[in-house]
Amino acid sequence: MEIKSSIKLKHTLAGLCLLAVTSLAQAADLDLSVPTDKTTTQSFMLASNETGSANLPESATNGSPKVAFEEPMFSGDKLHQYAGFTTLALVAATAFSAPDGCEANCVAAAQQPRQVNGTHAKLAKAAAAMAAFTVTTGLIDHWDDFHMEDGFSDPDNLHALLGTAGAVLMMYAVNKSANSAVPVSHAGIAELGGFAMAFAVKLTW
Repeated sequence: MEIKSSIKLKHTLAGLCLLAVTSLAQAADLDLSVPTDKTTTQSFMLASNETGSANLPESATNGSPKVAFEEPMFSGDKLHQYAGFTTLALVAATAFSAPDGCEANCVAAAQQPRQVNGTHAKLAKAAAAMAAFTVTTGLIDHWDDFHMEDGFSDPDNLHALLGTAGAVLMMYAVNKSANSAVPVSHAGIAELGGFAMAFAVKLTW
């Protein structure tokens, strides 16, 4: 009896050992550890973020608020623009300050001392100098906008040509009048230059 009981006990222990080994083997096949691969971890995090941010308002999901573009107050283009407007103001002031008298080479005007440093002359010189400055700043800041292959009808090309021609005519008129001992006809040339400058400004602004 004791031998049979011993055999049954051995069989029972052997069965329990087999059952334990089988359970351990099945447990070994299941990988319950947290994945250590960075790619898998990042994909889990991305999926989690997308799901969480889907229900948030747009203002909360955007990293930074949208700011409208504001043109700077001072730039090369602004300097050119301000110089052009100043030139036109000086042209108008010069025209209104012109003295009454003979515009051509007449005897009555030649007998009177000629004002070459008066208000009209100073304004004319300032207008011519500002016109030259306007053209210079325009060529520096907008040189890449001027293309002859686009033809003279192109607004940028026409603006540059009219502005340059207007400045040249104004400087010629001022030089012609300032270097003459007697009154000479120069108003028409100066006015044509002023109109050319004004039309050039109108094309772009």
